Amino acid sequence: MSKRIIVGVRISNRVKEVPAVQQVFTEFGCNIRTRLGLHQEVGEACTLCGLIILEMTDLERVDEMERILQGIEGVEVQKMIFEC
Repeated sequence: MSKRIIVGVRISNRVKEVPAVQQVFTEFGCNIRTRLGLHQEVGEACTLCGLIILEMTDLERVDEMERILQGIEGVEVQKMIFEC
């Protein structure tokens, strides 16, 4: 039975934290199957808060990536694991 791993990454200040988050995503890029970025527009500008949804392939690598991301100030990580 395979696992479907979904990871949500909330970034409280996209301008400040995105470079560090993007560096982590690049490091784990081979384990990211799908990436979806969600942001909200307020009037003429985007909000500072961002949400990225990832579908991952390897639970051990997900746990490692989660630890690194949690070390970045202003970043929150949550994951869901489904048996398929």
